[in-house]
Amino acid sequence: MSIVNRRNAVLGWATWKVHKRRVKKKARQAVPAVEERRPNKAAIAAAGAAALAGSVLWRKGRRRTAAAGGDSGGDGDAE
Repeated sequence: MSIVNRRNAVLGWATWKVHKRRVKKKARQAVPAVEERRPNKAAIAAAGAAALAGSVLWRKGRRRTAAAGGDSGGDGDAE
């Protein structure tokens, strides 16, 4: 008897669909409502902080690459 068969695949798929819908509904309820077609200040601040953190981490990674000898541009083969 195989572990991966059609019955188990259908049960897994159905379980995934149900729980995915439940999690989406719970997430929608947790987010504050948008008032007057504009997001609230906390959402704007969170988005700005995420963008700032992403740019800082991106630049930090580029700085490390430059300090380590730059971008080789290849697949790692040194000649």
